[in-house]
Amino acid sequence: MKFGIIKERKNPPDRRVVFTPEELVRLKNEHPEATIKVETSDIRVFTDEQYSELGIEVGADMTDCDVLFGVKEIPLDALIPNKKYFFFSHTIKKQVYNRKLLQAILEKNIELYDHETIVDTNNKRLIGFGRYAGIVGAYNGLRGFGIKYELFTLPKAETLQSKDDLIARLKRQTLPNIKIVLTGNGKVGMGAKEILDGMKLKQVAITDFLTKNYSEPVYTQIDVLDYNKRIDGTEITDKSDFYKNPTLYTSNFERFSKVADIFMAGHFHGNDAPDILMREMLMAADCKIKVVADISCDVDGPIACTIKASTIADPFFGFLPFENKEVAHTHPGSIMVMSVDNLPCELPKDASEGFGEMFMEHVIPAFFNGDKDGILQRAKMTENGKLTERFQYLQSYVDEK
Repeated sequence: MKFGIIKERKNPPDRRVVFTPEELVRLKNEHPEATIKVETSDIRVFTDEQYSELGIEVGADMTDCDVLFGVKEIPLDALIPNKKYFFFSHTIKKQVYNRKLLQAILEKNIELYDHETIVDTNNKRLIGFGRYAGIVGAYNGLRGFGIKYELFTLPKAETLQSKDDLIARLKRQTLPNIKIVLTGNGKVGMGAKEILDGMKLKQVAITDFLTKNYSEPVYTQIDVLDYNKRIDGTEITDKSDFYKNPTLYTSNFERFSKVADIFMAGHFHGNDAPDILMREMLMAADCKIKVVADISCDVDGPIACTIKASTIADPFFGFLPFENKEVAHTHPGSIMVMSVDNLPCELPKDASEGFGEMFMEHVIPAFFNGDKDGILQRAKMTENGKLTERFQYLQSYVDEK
């Protein structure tokens, strides 16, 4: 079996890669029967020479590979028929802008394995860049706070090398006694927490966060039952009830918006879950939030001020709650919003290293053990020019012109 690491072709350029040179050496050592080829690239964070110096074949023609690994969507004309592909296709939620991509994959008889569909038996995602989105998103949120209040100027994360560099820059700054609320306990939320803890910010209990004043900056991390409540007033302690019956809940986030200065959104938001931060909360006279770092970046979703995805080049914009519109982030009445949707691209080396480690642990063994845990079978979206049974719900999406 021959594995190929393909060049990223999407714009803006993405410098990440599924496997670092060191991880490919590990792959060869653990599975000598595998052969590997890396497509030449002038944008990848690891150079062609870094691969070739470790004995990895580098070339331009990838047609001799059986399985091709990439990060972002692949242009239709670059898809090689009759291959197995792993990449983020952004089609599993029926994203209209990628319908033609999935149609082309079926027409070219490609087996597609989306990184998002690589899950365990409980449908928990096994790999992703979420941790690095959280790390960069938290940094950007604090960078934005410094800009908004003209307190300090931090370099863009993309100009730094690693998480440690981000933390080192943040630790040099003096923050006022602000309060930060962080949603989410998954990879994204915990990535953001790494930054806050790395800065040595004090974490406080939710009750204390809501009721006490501090002489230093503090943060609290909250989960779904902390910012949602049952509409009927029933006290619930098991969050499985929320996941089973999201429509029976409404947001209780207002108690946080009244005391927090910065909101870092690192949660996962299901389709039927209630909105979290509503426009009415932002318009309230006692709303204290001035900076929102929406790391999850669901546009027109649960965070009212996330009306668009911002970019690495221009990460901040202002939101005017009373007029429900975008303004300059310097506008005195605006909420500063950071909603970059490709945050891990700002730390391509760290993100690639972490991604490759997860891939080696959870995915590569399945190619050599008969897929005994069903990893590949569950992840496979297309086969023989058709959607697999697990992804039949996409048929109407594919059929649309």
